[in-house]
Parts: sequence; C-alpha cells; structure tokens
Amino acid sequence: MSMTPSNMQLKDIRPAPCEIEYKNMKFLITDRPTEQTIHNYIQELKKHRVRDAVRVCEPTYQTEELQNEGINVFDLEFDDGTPPPSLIVEEWFELLKKRFRESPDSCVAVHCVAGLVRVPVMVALALMELGMKYEDAVDFIKRKQRGAINSKQLAYLEKYRPKSRLKLKNGHKNACCLQ
Repeated sequence: MSMTPSNMQLKDIRPAPCEIEYKNMKFLITDRPTEQTIHNYIQELKKHRVRDAVRVCEPTYQTEELQNEGINVFDLEFDDGTPPPSLIVEEWFELLKKRFRESPDSCVAVHCVAGLVRVPVMVALALMELGMKYEDAVDFIKRKQRGAINSKQLAYLEKYRPKSRLKLKNGHKNACCLQ
C-alpha cells in the first residue's frame, strides 16, 4: 500500500527520538506525546534515564503520569519557527545546571510538536555553552536529527555568543562523548 496524504499518519513523518551527548550532558530530542502515546513516551524516557522533560510547545497532555514515574515536566514554551526569548534561555540553562549537578548520569528530554524546529535550537545553545562552535553544534544535531533547525534559527545561533554558563565544576567528566 502506498502512503498518500490521506492515509499517512502524522507519527509516520516525525523522526524517532534521538539522544545527543556532549561532555557532561545528555539530551533526548523527541516529538510531542499525546494522551494516547504517553505510556510509550514514558517508557522511552525511562530507557534514556530521563529525570526532566521540557516542553517548548503548548501543553497538550497531562503531566501526572510522568510525575508519578519520577519525571519532572517543565514548560519553556515559545513560538514555533522563532528563536527562544532570553528569559526561556536563562531558565533552560538553570534547569540544566541543576539537573547535571545533582544527577550527572541523567538525561534531559526536550520536545516540541515534531522535535525539528524549537528543540534542536535549545540543544544547540547548550552545546555552544559547553564550548562547541555553532557550526559544529548545528552539524552534530543535523546528523542525528535530519531536517532540524530552520534558516531563521540558524541566523540566531550564528549571532549567539556563549558565556560558558554550563561549565560544571566538582570534577564532572569533561571528555567529549559524541555518539
């Protein structure tokens, strides 16, 4: 059977979850779960040792089941196709510093609707704060998540100036662990 727009389901065109690991931080890029897929989503998060899930899109599901599994949910919503506002970026970095200081072996999941536009820019910002050049961060993410990062966000990342806000002390591993 051929896949035509009338019989193609949205989940068939969304990329699979992908894990990005660099230095002392791990991120899981996913699409947005629904009430129908939340159980599979939770299993995927547990498989990656996720302790925090960040929604950068509008909420469309209840968070209780995630919280019951020990997964915190944070809302850092911003408009699709746009760079994140500076307040959202600051909250993102604070969350990452806290999580990886408390649980260096954990992973932070981040999702927008499809996992292709808003989420990759957030992960790219984290990689840049950890010392990666913007071109390398974009290339690294695009190799793992095809179709990620639009031209407006690429221009934003090119102009972004990291301030080493995510460098952790306390002897955390600092070796690069590209997967």
